Amino acid sequence: MDPLAGPLEAGLSRLAASGRVRRRSVLEARSAGGVHVRVEGTPMLAFCSNDYLGLAGHPLVVAAFTDAAREWGVGSGASHLVSGHCREHHALEEELADFTGRVRALLFSTGYMANLAVVTSLLGRGDRVFMDRLNHASLLDAGLASGARFARYPHADAAALAARLAEGGEGRAMVVTDGVFSMDGDVAPLGPLAAACRAQGAWLFVDDAHGLGVLGETGRGSLEAAGLGAEDVPILMGTLGKALGTFGAFVAGSAALVETLLQTGRTYMYTTALPPAVAAATRASLRVLQDEPSRRVRVLEHVAHFRREAGRLGLRLMDSRTPIQPVVLGSEAAALAASESLRAQGLWVPAIRPPTVPAGSSRLRITFSAAHEAADVDRLLDALAALPDTVREGDPT
Repeated sequence: MDPLAGPLEAGLSRLAASGRVRRRSVLEARSAGGVHVRVEGTPMLAFCSNDYLGLAGHPLVVAAFTDAAREWGVGSGASHLVSGHCREHHALEEELADFTGRVRALLFSTGYMANLAVVTSLLGRGDRVFMDRLNHASLLDAGLASGARFARYPHADAAALAARLAEGGEGRAMVVTDGVFSMDGDVAPLGPLAAACRAQGAWLFVDDAHGLGVLGETGRGSLEAAGLGAEDVPILMGTLGKALGTFGAFVAGSAALVETLLQTGRTYMYTTALPPAVAAATRASLRVLQDEPSRRVRVLEHVAHFRREAGRLGLRLMDSRTPIQPVVLGSEAAALAASESLRAQGLWVPAIRPPTVPAGSSRLRITFSAAHEAADVDRLLDALAALPDTVREGDPT
């Protein structure tokens, strides 16, 4: 008899009763652009990928990956500090540092691991860490794991943060925020946050996973859009699996910061390095991002068009100018019903429910890609307009 079965099945039953059970959909095929997919036998148009620039299937990126796989194989074989750090990794770190205007950059296998390394390596007992209330789970977990005094300030409220910082305290102080919030799509008030940190000698750490490649005049992210540099934001994290279309993450900053993470970051030291082919593909992706600015323009045009027309439909949108466009529906049941209705029309838009978002704010998290056509956006809008009024207008219960 399985001793785990009873208590675990009871917990799963409670999840099911609350409408919060997740089910994985099996993706069977995907076009080079990534928006036309086959899910469990059904062709669908996807509005749920973070591949904002459509680079995951770009011919130059795919060619770089396959060429490097022939040269290096499909794995790195060890951690960076043993024997896994190859020429492709090293070149990518240098190119990412240059792209972000930093002295050095350090690759990580995931953004979760990068965030854990930064906060746990730089803070400990006696220090203070301040988190935006809507920060990504990886940032919240990193703050709790660090042992530092943990505080959350109201979402995007720089004045509230400044007041908390002014209370003072011993040790180091770090302020941590997403650049673009992954579920709401809004942009952090980085200028006021940086000013508050300067006034109190705190370090500002920005996770720009969803801003890098999309925001700013040249796609350098939410810091470029805010006109901030390394002196304002000394710690920058970016991921490679969103606008850059590959996999992994990096931290960029000063030589001292990167060397500290290399020497003491447990999630860096004790993890197998990314496959060299992924690094090679990311180098190609970074070049395409800079050589084809029309991709960034196109995805933001889709966003602008969607917001104009969705407003006319009376949809409950959030304050987002990014490719993340949530449609808030309220209850778990309303979000699930809307998602299933869209799926029946060949549109893949999963429902997002607690605990990923606060109770009462379940939603459709719609994401746009440069690989979408204008007609794709109109098809989505038509489908949303056809939802029952009780669903389309939102259920606040």
